[in-house]
Amino acid sequence: MAVLIDPARWPAHGTVFSHLVSDHSLAELHAFAEEAGIPRRAFDGDHYDVPVERYPALVALGAEEVSGAELVRRLVASGLRIPASHRPGKLDKILTQRFNRLLPGHSPLEREPVVADLLARWSEPHRHYHDRSHLLAVLKSVDLLLRQGEDCGRWDRAVKLAAWFHDAVYRGDPGRPPGQDEEDSAVLAETVLSDLGLPDPEIAETARLVRLTTTHDPDPLDRSGAVLSDADLEVLGRGRGDYARYLAAVRKDFSHVPDDAFAAGRAAVVQSLLDADPLYRTATGHRMWDGAARRNLSAELHPTSRWWSRR
Repeated sequence: MAVLIDPARWPAHGTVFSHLVSDHSLAELHAFAEEAGIPRRAFDGDHYDVPVERYPALVALGAEEVSGAELVRRLVASGLRIPASHRPGKLDKILTQRFNRLLPGHSPLEREPVVADLLARWSEPHRHYHDRSHLLAVLKSVDLLLRQGEDCGRWDRAVKLAAWFHDAVYRGDPGRPPGQDEEDSAVLAETVLSDLGLPDPEIAETARLVRLTTTHDPDPLDRSGAVLSDADLEVLGRGRGDYARYLAAVRKDFSHVPDDAFAAGRAAVVQSLLDADPLYRTATGHRMWDGAARRNLSAELHPTSRWWSRR
């Protein structure tokens, strides 16, 4: 467990900058930065950018000097590295390109207001997990499942559209009726896709899939439902660092909920996921994510477990 700093080589604002990271946790990194008097605005997802004049003081405070390559290697190994494609400056461009590919027969004049509204929804300030990074992760997981041979029949585009709309309405309010966000998201999909002139059966399938994300419990013969459900739950099967980041983001989504109430509600959700048999409904999802997901979920309920503590 260490805070690392690489040589100051990155030019900006008339000086050069180092990267300051932790190879253990963001909590460790933020605590070190606060002690050093580094403002939070210098944080960029997985590191702080610090000017060269701060370098000696940070080393004196305990930052370990490493090469740029070593810093990246240890950051990746920790699971805290954010891919370049998930950084805010690139997300909108990548997501817009993906959305446009779903509607090649529509003009930019038709597509642009729709994707702008969707991106604005996914960028709302109260979102920390249910944000654009989650949207991109779900879309990528859908692509992965399809490449691995999972079959949605004729509904490939409907599954991807459902991914776009499945959290388009997200209040994060436990006082709302269960499934209300998903219902509102489905109604939004029906309205928007109807205005775009998509076929009624495809609109109906997209809305059905959005509603399905309330339970993640597709019928055994529901192939498109299985793909979307598994893609949405892919995060559970990631490595420990990514899973810890996911937990922290979910807690921020519900920061208005008292700790005791959140802990009780979260424990119920985790237990229901562990009780699901199967948790992942596609053969690919089960093979790739089930084992890690069950370890992560079990460790979340029992944080002193041997597996969790040794990683």
